[in-house]
Amino acid sequence: MNILELQNLKKYYATQKAVDDISFSIPQGSIFGLLGPNGAGKTTLLRMITGIFYPDTGNIFFENEKFDPVKDIPKIGYMPEERGLYKKMKIGEQALYLAMLKGLSRHDAMKKIKEWFIKFEMQSWWNKKVDDLSKGMSQKLQFVITVLHEPQLLILDEPFSGLDPVNSNLIKDEIFKLSQKGITIIFSTHRMEQVEEICDKIVLVNKGKKILDGSVKQIKMDCKENIFKVGFNELPPPFANNVFEIIGSKDNFLTVKINNGFHPADVLEQFLINKASIISFNEILPSLNDIFIKKVQDTKDARQFENVKM
Repeated sequence: MNILELQNLKKYYATQKAVDDISFSIPQGSIFGLLGPNGAGKTTLLRMITGIFYPDTGNIFFENEKFDPVKDIPKIGYMPEERGLYKKMKIGEQALYLAMLKGLSRHDAMKKIKEWFIKFEMQSWWNKKVDDLSKGMSQKLQFVITVLHEPQLLILDEPFSGLDPVNSNLIKDEIFKLSQKGITIIFSTHRMEQVEEICDKIVLVNKGKKILDGSVKQIKMDCKENIFKVGFNELPPPFANNVFEIIGSKDNFLTVKINNGFHPADVLEQFLINKASIISFNEILPSLNDIFIKKVQDTKDARQFENVKM
């Protein structure tokens, strides 16, 4: 079941196409990565999903029904990249106020706030003001406030911004725990290594258009380039062949790219014929960072070509 489905969304500002006919769906309970360079349209998409903006055309479905802001927004938790906290208000009072706005009773809100404050070692912050917090501390507070009402859909925009490694791991562990409870998470970030570690599926947008959509595993498989790392007891002497080219060498390892029309078995055969002692043979899949850069660059080059007058 998909908790969220976007169909042909468009949102224009004057002559700028912020979101240009984008469609994708998000499975219930998944951790979904929304990726793209600055100005790609990610924030506009998130604001349409949360009812802050309305699309010019297209439809949003939440739990298989057309998105209804009154009914559905209480089921969503949104942590924007920009701080959305009252700077002069005491932290404890602010957490209580925002939790009650999301529909929690005062009793339930206090109970959950205390649980989260203890878990994140924030007990001593109760009477502090946001102005007194570092960027990392305010990020922890904003995360807690976002999840207090246990939303069905949790949207996190750059949730690790300003956090040290210890607190990044703390937030990451809680993201996994929330996902295991069935909460669906949309995760937007520029940190590709975090996406690879956390997300099940991703969509990549650029210049308002979707350019990639699917599971992280399948996307990496689809973008592989027949590159393998071969380990030896001792590097063999150079020899001529038409099966592969050597594109890297380090210690007792060679990185090879297989030529079109050949297979990994052909590479092994070439080395065995030349009496090389192979101890490992592994395919190298591209990182999401490499895929991200290539796809964005390809889109940029294609648009530049379209603008050339023939």
